[in-house]
Amino acid sequence: MTRRDLFHKWAVYGLGLLPVWLLDAYILSRYPLLGVTPMLLPLAAAAVAVLEGARAGTGFGLAVGLLWELAYPGGFGGLVFGMALAGMAMGALAQYALSQSFPGHLVCSACLLLALDGLRVVRGLLTHAASLPALLRVAAPEILWSMAWALPVWLLFRAIHRRVGGAALA
Repeated sequence: MTRRDLFHKWAVYGLGLLPVWLLDAYILSRYPLLGVTPMLLPLAAAAVAVLEGARAGTGFGLAVGLLWELAYPGGFGGLVFGMALAGMAMGALAQYALSQSFPGHLVCSACLLLALDGLRVVRGLLTHAASLPALLRVAAPEILWSMAWALPVWLLFRAIHRRVGGAALA
């Protein structure tokens, strides 16, 4: 791929992230289900990592983490590094152990959501914000509600992947 092709490819992926973020931040946040809203940005990072592999997943995870930190208040900067690391891990997992398909995306998304909410539960316990049952009553529905959006997010990024070409970064 030429530099122009690579720029076009990642610009289109970035544009694909825009409706996911708008849906996450401005639409679904107004209509919580069981008191929680889904996390769609990790699903987008997982989709691109599964489709593109470890190296590209790292870069896209970094971009998703940066967007997440800048768009949502209360961040501490760890999501930028964490999402980049998660993108690398999910891309490598899909590339070498799973398949670069929807089932691989489901596994990677579930692992990422479990890790993110697991860290939130641990932080809540360490800061004495709530009891473990109360934290789990929030985390479990949030993971399930997020996983319900895995197919639409996957279809969006798979369509982008097919349109702009899936040549690996070399």
